[in-house]
Amino acid sequence: MNDAPHYDVIVIGTGAGGGTLAHRLAPSGKRILILERGGFLPRERDNWDSTAVFVKGKYRAPEFWLDKHGREFPPEVNYYVGGNTKFYGAALFRLRPEDFGELRHHDGMSPAWPVRYEDLEPYYTQAEHLYRVHGRHGEDPSEGPASAQYAHPPVEHEPRIQQLSDDLEKQGLHPFHLPIGVDLVQDAAGRATPSSVCIRCNRVDGFPCLVRGKSDAQVVCVEPALRHPGVELVTGAHVLRLETDPTGRTVSSVVARLDGGEEARFSADIVVVACGAVNSAVLLLASANDRHPRGLANSSDVVGRFYMRHNNLALMAVSKEPNDTQFQKTLALHDWYLGADDFDYPLGGIQMLGKSDAEQIHGEAPRWAGAVTPNMPFEVMAHHSVDFWLCGEDLPLPDNRVTLDGDGRVHLALDENHNTAGLDRLRHKLQSMLGHLGMHEHHLLDHSLYLHKGMPIGATAHQAGTVRFGTDPASSALDVHCKAHDLDNLYVVDTSFFPSIGAVNPSLTAIANALRVGDHLLERLG
Repeated sequence: MNDAPHYDVIVIGTGAGGGTLAHRLAPSGKRILILERGGFLPRERDNWDSTAVFVKGKYRAPEFWLDKHGREFPPEVNYYVGGNTKFYGAALFRLRPEDFGELRHHDGMSPAWPVRYEDLEPYYTQAEHLYRVHGRHGEDPSEGPASAQYAHPPVEHEPRIQQLSDDLEKQGLHPFHLPIGVDLVQDAAGRATPSSVCIRCNRVDGFPCLVRGKSDAQVVCVEPALRHPGVELVTGAHVLRLETDPTGRTVSSVVARLDGGEEARFSADIVVVACGAVNSAVLLLASANDRHPRGLANSSDVVGRFYMRHNNLALMAVSKEPNDTQFQKTLALHDWYLGADDFDYPLGGIQMLGKSDAEQIHGEAPRWAGAVTPNMPFEVMAHHSVDFWLCGEDLPLPDNRVTLDGDGRVHLALDENHNTAGLDRLRHKLQSMLGHLGMHEHHLLDHSLYLHKGMPIGATAHQAGTVRFGTDPASSALDVHCKAHDLDNLYVVDTSFFPSIGAVNPSLTAIANALRVGDHLLERLG
């Protein structure tokens, strides 16, 4: 395939970063090639089956990485068009303005970004409109200023969650409607209208959407991009390495293994890597050559380092009244995001998770034996469950890192107990309120199916930080436009560029940044 055409831009990866960037570049008339390791996710009933998705992990990549002790673990990664947005919960939050500056935590410092909230704000607005985010700016006291309201009203709470919101307000707190990306049209009662794509079901969180109602990168960005002339997609293209010209300043070839096993070479004026924080680092490290002995873009030795993935807890409370909610992911609480009256450091945020069902609870049964009253069968517990996601900031540590061994196997070293004091406080705050919230006070159960069977290292859904951007080439891999300091035509636009991760889902920031970098590339391409 040496006679393959030369492109203006090659984008490797189709998730929140790569898919969004391709969408921004597509109308330019430039020749754009999108390479995706996976194929299109099959549309089938198992998309919405708890046992298939959570218990059996049907759609997870059949691969194993190694932890710092050399033990294998299955990472929570999916290789499909749309990347991990096919499975995300579509909670699309902005980072807080404070997250862009230095922020002192219990266990250390969260570093400042080389751009400010104000620089990204216009792109946050564009990202919210593009990904059909439903919400209401002004409800969350911790959020930064917004130049425009969400284009879609918030997803209405169902009665049990409305009651929870009211009860939280009675505690003097400020619950707000969770910003979520869904293609939903609601009637006056909050129900999906006959023409709405989203049907307000209980399968939004962790499941791929069978009816295309979730704002994932395939539906929102990749498919519309492909309608433009000059935009091509090759699926089943696992990019193995990037080769440079003799000067080492230019990526000259993208080498991929195709579905049939043969290798193919592609070339472009500009090459953009967007494989996810772990795999983008892996690709750069695997591309080491004489000019770049430690890997591409790695003269600073930061590639693969400063891996972050949030300190998370998925918890299930048991409501005294039945919880008939279907679409539960409508509420969040950030009152302690930056601190509390009894704790001077950030705690993080609380948001609702998708509703537990009996299959998920059966999957947890061995871990919960004896934790719940024996006279409550799992089906009853599922009917009374109220599910919470607690998210605290994970600090960037140089030794939390991705490396490759001589066999090309991925190693992920992680200190799983760093900066967890704020998250512990957050759990205690929630636990202490359960009685006031109409829940059984002692039943706040770890829901590890959402956190990969209780293996924190396997929960890679919020991965970030392995190819950080900055102004100093000695301490960062990318410049403020996410171009590699060491190369003239290499960019990275997934969550790898994050210097810190804040305590909200990283997707919207990746999307907004891809739009920002897209504008820079359009200017560069003329």
